[in-house]
Amino acid sequence: MKLDNIVPWGRSLHEYTSMFSLNESDLKKKILGCGDGPACFNAEVTKKGGDIVSVDPVYQFSAKQIRSRIDKVYPHIMTEMKKNHDDFIWKDISSVDDLGKIRMTSMNTFLNDYVDGKKDGRYLSASLPNLPFESYAFDLALCSHYLFLYSEHVDEDQHIASMIELCRVAKEVRVYPLISLDGSRSKYLDAVISSLKDKNIDVSFQPVEYQFQKGANEMLVAKCI
Repeated sequence: MKLDNIVPWGRSLHEYTSMFSLNESDLKKKILGCGDGPACFNAEVTKKGGDIVSVDPVYQFSAKQIRSRIDKVYPHIMTEMKKNHDDFIWKDISSVDDLGKIRMTSMNTFLNDYVDGKKDGRYLSASLPNLPFESYAFDLALCSHYLFLYSEHVDEDQHIASMIELCRVAKEVRVYPLISLDGSRSKYLDAVISSLKDKNIDVSFQPVEYQFQKGANEMLVAKCI
């Protein structure tokens, strides 16, 4: 993975709570955040006394390197958001400028926590479909804005292998969103569901309160044990 290929974009505990319908009981579970990137979810859950590990290949880089990359790509991301303004629902987030402030606040919180978090083993450089954990090491695994969203970049076999791996390391898996970047339902959903059901894993779609990208109003829940 090259730093120049990373597009850092961090989300908050508030957004994770809405995206994955997390309640106080969920936040007390042993949680795996998969593909968290520069989200401040880990930092905020840890501050609340939670037990969480985040994995992402971006964690192979230093805080200084990640900060440099954020500063470089942020203006470009904001320009693209303004161009694609109509693809999003501006309700909880009122404007592109408001979005930028929210994202930068989240990423700054992440960066302030990153060095200590790496020392504590809360940020690990790893990626799907191979995770460095024992089976059922976690109560709950959350995968935000990677699987299904990047259906044009991650193929069907990788989707299936990644979901099976998440179900190996966690008792329950929640994935959001279920649409691809163009706003259509991911073409790999049916194949993933079929593969999980073949392994006797219970799979369901559940509505969520969070919706920013149009059509992204539900998550996939897999009960693995």
